[in-house]
This record gives sequence, C-alpha cells and structure tokens, in this order.
Amino acid sequence: MGFSLTGTHVIFFIAAVIAAGMVSGVFIAITLNVSTSLSNVGNRVKEKLDTDFSVINDPSSIPLQGSYYLFYVKNIGGKTLTTTNQTFQIFLDGEIIPPAHYYFSNSSLTAQAVAIMFVNTTITGGDHTLRVVGPQATETEFMFTR
Repeated sequence: MGFSLTGTHVIFFIAAVIAAGMVSGVFIAITLNVSTSLSNVGNRVKEKLDTDFSVINDPSSIPLQGSYYLFYVKNIGGKTLTTTNQTFQIFLDGEIIPPAHYYFSNSSLTAQAVAIMFVNTTITGGDHTLRVVGPQATETEFMFTR
C-alpha cells in the first residue's frame, strides 16, 4: 500500500511547524538583540544629557582679570560635574590650550550651578571660537568677539 494523501499532509504540516519554529526563534533573537542595543543607546543618551554644560558669557565682552580671561561655565545637566584640567579640555580657534593654562573656580559643579573658568592665553582682536570638551565627550562651542 502506498502513502495516503493524509500522510502527506501530516508530513507537510509537521515540516511547516518546524520551519515556523525556526523562523520565530531567529526573529526572537534579532528582536532581543535590537532591544538590548536600543536600551544601551538610551542609557548613553541619558548619561550624556546628565553631563551637559554651556558657556554663558556675553559674546561681545569677555572679562579679563590680570592675565586670565574669565569664561562662565553653567551645568545645564542633572549630574554634578568634576571641573578639573583632567575632565575638561579647551580649544581656542581649533588650538588646544595646555592644561597648565586654565583652571576652574570650583572643583565640582552641581546641577544649574556656574563656575568661572580662568584661561591664561593671548587672544587677538576679532572673532574667535572657544570649544570646551567635558566628561562623556560632551562639548559646547562658544563664539565671541574680542
């Protein structure tokens, strides 16, 4: 006796269920991977937003105290920032300012607080760009005229 039509249908049904199970397993693995990646990106964005800061000087009037230019840095994030020469790097017109040539008035900066950044450098007349890079590679760019 030969294999009946019902037997053939049962074999195809079982094969279809096995194939569907394998495909759903692949989709579950991919979905879990995407979900984990999105969670990690969200955590990094949250951390970066918590460490945000800005320079709040008047761009047309930069105060000078002795040989130091004064720039006011405000913590606009939700996390306390450590303000040292190791956690912040400063660039003036694309040139890095050595850590020995700047310091902050406070060693830490709480949320919504302002610290003075004292910068000892020569600034000629004209338009300039100050870039301050802080923790978590957070940066702000401040354009001013001297």
